Amino acid sequence: MRSLSEFMKDAYRLSKPYFTRSDEKLSAWGLLIAIIVLNLAIVGMSVIQNYWHRSFYNAIQTKDWRAFLELLFLYRITPTGGFLPGFVELAAVWIAAAVYSVYLNQWLQIRWRNWMTRHFVDEWLSDHAYYQISLTSDAAAVGTDNPDQRISEDLRDFTRSTLVLGLDLMSNVVTLFSFLGILWGLSGSVTILGVAIGGYMVWAALIYSAAGTWLTHLVGRPLAALNFRQQRVEADFRYSLVRVRENVEGIALYRGEKEEQDLLKHRFSSVIGNWWAIMRRLRWFNALTSGYGLLAGIFPIVVAAPRYFFGNMELGDLMQTVGAFGQVQNAMSWIINQYAANSPNDVSLVRWRSIVERLTTFDRAVEVARAHAERIMVQDSSDGSVQLHKLTISLPTAAKLMTNADVVLEPGHSVVITGRSGSGKSTLFRAMAGIWPFGSGSVQRPIERSLFLPQRPYIPLGTLRHVVSYPNTPDTNKREDIVQALNDVGLASFVPRLDQDELWAQQLSGGEQQRVALARALLAKPDWLFLDEATASLDAEAENELYRMLKQRLPQTTLVSIAHRASVAAFHERRLVFQREEGKPGALVPAELEAAGGGNG
Repeated sequence: MRSLSEFMKDAYRLSKPYFTRSDEKLSAWGLLIAIIVLNLAIVGMSVIQNYWHRSFYNAIQTKDWRAFLELLFLYRITPTGGFLPGFVELAAVWIAAAVYSVYLNQWLQIRWRNWMTRHFVDEWLSDHAYYQISLTSDAAAVGTDNPDQRISEDLRDFTRSTLVLGLDLMSNVVTLFSFLGILWGLSGSVTILGVAIGGYMVWAALIYSAAGTWLTHLVGRPLAALNFRQQRVEADFRYSLVRVRENVEGIALYRGEKEEQDLLKHRFSSVIGNWWAIMRRLRWFNALTSGYGLLAGIFPIVVAAPRYFFGNMELGDLMQTVGAFGQVQNAMSWIINQYAANSPNDVSLVRWRSIVERLTTFDRAVEVARAHAERIMVQDSSDGSVQLHKLTISLPTAAKLMTNADVVLEPGHSVVITGRSGSGKSTLFRAMAGIWPFGSGSVQRPIERSLFLPQRPYIPLGTLRHVVSYPNTPDTNKREDIVQALNDVGLASFVPRLDQDELWAQQLSGGEQQRVALARALLAKPDWLFLDEATASLDAEAENELYRMLKQRLPQTTLVSIAHRASVAAFHERRLVFQREEGKPGALVPAELEAAGGGNG
């Protein structure tokens, strides 16, 4: 865990943009100021209530029925000329302030969370950062693990905890200074070893709170790291469950149930093990805080009782002193009260710190990933060609796959790229697409008129119409065009299910998913279509039929195919071989079409 000053800087850096740069900053400040005013009003009413208690208990002690009723239902002018509202009026205003303080707080929370979620999602998805952080070589994956949890849960808890803790701290500081003067005036003085100590109740509250705070931090300090780890292991376990749900067929075919059970049990054992560590630490922590809180209820009475029994104060004065002491002591004990949570949904300093750590490390990981995005420049082509200029492609380990490659692909001349398995063809495909962050040089191509189809297509959630239209919205294409595209790729049987919302990633076979990807190409009609073994899940005959269909339906589209079947080369005018020896950079070498072949890249 980082130092306290670094942590506070991180919390400030996460909070600042919404209140200074967002398009909602004025309304955000308006809500925040309204919440602060309501919280200060509640503090003010607690001061009034303190004086009300003195008059109320004095009325009971003197059996003053009229004063008793006035203090309950109307108002009371005190002997010193002060005005005290009745309990009913005071309670009505207090309840209204408390209700709207919480309501406006929740309103600000949801607006702040909404903005931060959109901001984090935009940053995560921009410049392919989401893809690049998945390539991290950090074994601990600090900052990159479970981005779904960080964006969903951590942002929710950050906005809630920051507002609750920040406003509560402000209220406690105001309460402390509001009641210090009251307690000092009520305390009188006490003589210890011949020395008169004025406002001794204030000093008693200070010593009591300081001792409790020091012990609380000493016992609870390890909880911050334990909470940080708990959030991670919980997310890891949930992710493993999602992976089983998304790959049910593969697991069933491999009969991998035992392996999945062992993995889930292992992940869950980490959850349980860390939870036990939290429980053991909380056992001592709760023993300390429970004893501290229990003693706090009787401590001020014991300290103030001698003055009452010696006749130096009335019952109302004693109760006011106890109430003021409780307010001062409670304000001074803010760290103790907020240090750790007893349940996962509670707000606490420990949990807040772990949330800030997770969001900060994730934010920095995204920044680093986006910085890598400019290393291989992808520029728009002015003449419609595809050009690799001094292109160097590296692995995350810094090993080079290719150095200073200069290649020009002319429009209208389709190219097939072959090579041995593992030579780096698919990495070249990613670099040409502009998503590979490791390397240098530039790629020039018609950016808006290029489409890349990987070997494993992405199948989003939603209707089949949405799946086929992806990444465009379903209404981008006419229904008859989508139907025609499905017919052309051999998926006519799915046309009646076009508007059905199902888990299509599980409904469609690997070959059918690749046919869907080709249907997307028919709808997009790109100038350049890059295919990284995009038909490898199909048999040779189906593959030839689909390539023939692409050439007929997209006559103006230039194909760049990474393939390992010789038959694919017949649909191209040029062949390049990615040649690379183990441990050395490779190169794209021209070759005859009839020699097409190679391995899976």
